Amino acid sequence: MDIHLIGVAGTGMSALAGLLVQAGHRVSGSDTTFDPPVGPYLKELGIECMPGWKESNLDAGPDLVVVGNVCRADNPEARAAIERRIARVSMPTVLAEQVLSKRKPWVVAGTHGKTTTSALIAYLVRQVGIDAGFFVGGLALDFGQSSRLGTEGAPFIIEGDEYDSAFFEKVPKFWSYLPAAAILTSIEYDHVDIYPDEASYVDVFRRFVALIPEDGWLFAWAGNEQVRDVARGARCRVRFYALDEDDCGDVEPMWLGVRAPGGKLDLFGGGSLCGRAGLPSFGKHNARNAVAALALASEAGGAPLDRLIAALPTFGGTKRRQELVGIAGGVQVFDDFAHHPTAVHETLTGFRERIEGRLIAVFEPRSATASRRLHQDTYPDAFDPADIVVVAPVGRREIPTEEKLDTKKIAKQLIARGKEAHACESVDDAIAIAVSSAQPNDAIVVMSNGRFEDAPDRILLGLVRRQ
Repeated sequence: MDIHLIGVAGTGMSALAGLLVQAGHRVSGSDTTFDPPVGPYLKELGIECMPGWKESNLDAGPDLVVVGNVCRADNPEARAAIERRIARVSMPTVLAEQVLSKRKPWVVAGTHGKTTTSALIAYLVRQVGIDAGFFVGGLALDFGQSSRLGTEGAPFIIEGDEYDSAFFEKVPKFWSYLPAAAILTSIEYDHVDIYPDEASYVDVFRRFVALIPEDGWLFAWAGNEQVRDVARGARCRVRFYALDEDDCGDVEPMWLGVRAPGGKLDLFGGGSLCGRAGLPSFGKHNARNAVAALALASEAGGAPLDRLIAALPTFGGTKRRQELVGIAGGVQVFDDFAHHPTAVHETLTGFRERIEGRLIAVFEPRSATASRRLHQDTYPDAFDPADIVVVAPVGRREIPTEEKLDTKKIAKQLIARGKEAHACESVDDAIAIAVSSAQPNDAIVVMSNGRFEDAPDRILLGLVRRQ
């Protein structure tokens, strides 16, 4: 089949393109830019990359057009597909029809931790000999790609995104995935651009959980009240997991992790010690992800737990999740995707546990939620683990002033607490302050859900030139 992808350079769409090529389809795609690493990756796959969106991109007569989430109703290729009566579908629809229908979907859902947990499960089960496929919203460093088809009939691990599917399909992506097993990592109000209130956001997870069949599995984090409430409505087998330091309400977790010295984790299942695992990354959130991954892979997948535990320390992670960009002048520079205040706090807390010198946080509020004042009063607490905080301008210019996050107010509140903080007028200023502030043994953690004008690389280059 000849398949054309509108918005092919996006994280999810490029991963889909890889799956379709592996499945034997001829794939072309269009987008506004094909920057590294996605552009070269697509070309290596043999995908015809077409710069810009124009009707002529469909002149080859594809059998199917996949419309990415970035595409709007006035997109010339989307209009042309309608006018020429070419079959048109969303990304989750083609995933469900072409890939998941022939495999056992394991879906990782939740506000936080989806990408890392999905990649971790894929790594673990493949390490113990299961030819599982996967689809994650980031580059899995152990595989050098974001997706792999795997064997028909085997598990397929997929990141379950609650954002909407396409301009003509305003439903969450993960409603299309029909999970045989699922993880629910957390529920915390997000995506304010499409969910008007917390109740509407939580409801999409209720409906997702209802999709799991009676003989399926749900692994739910007991430390989140919303997760506990949603999980109680499941008709499948439910297993709660947590760390011993989590407040689990009235729930007794089936799977429990106890963090031990030296970056270790003692794993308990049903009250019995299952083994001690080395954690591949730091922070409580990553320890929870590990417990969830081990629980699902062993119970739902039947994989030998001792071998899963042995494989855990060698997991390489995913790009832009605690990713070390480089070291210059004794200063470590990390890149991370954190943007919601909870994720920012968990990320910085994890670094604080491992970093000997000062911790410098460089943050760009760019997501639809982070750009607005929804969490205005929460961000100062989120930055508490850092010694120096550098906040760049809001990354979305279209946000009305009265709705836009007040970065200067955040900086003033942090300064009042005795912390060094800067609200910058430009990304260039944020980079310059980070470089000039850093000393040997410090760590700079750069956080944004966007490109951030290549801030991590530019900070590292600035440190090199300063030597």
